[in-house]
Amino acid sequence: MTERDAGRTLAHPGAAEIRLEGVLHALSDPVRLSIVRDLAASAADLACSHFDLPVTKSTTTHHFRVLRESGVVRQTYRGTTKLNALRRDDLEALFPGLLDSVLTAAEAEASRLA
Repeated sequence: MTERDAGRTLAHPGAAEIRLEGVLHALSDPVRLSIVRDLAASAADLACSHFDLPVTKSTTTHHFRVLRESGVVRQTYRGTTKLNALRRDDLEALFPGLLDSVLTAAEAEASRLA
């Protein structure tokens, strides 16, 4: 890692620091839940610009920060692009079945409301 890259490292909670209430709070917002659904459906890490969200850029930044600080996503820089990945393995180890249950329920609700 170069000196320049070191300044672009984002703080993430370690797996032992992730708390259920923080994860549930992060997943309770419809915008954040849509981000998580997109990440879960993708095999690749996704750039913030990939998401077409109905909020301002500053609010988008806030939503990604909540997801990162709660331990739901991991954000890394690749050049000037911030990539997002779901921390599925950490969440599954800490809260077995939670993420899949939330994603299944979100899909069922989306189908019901469509």
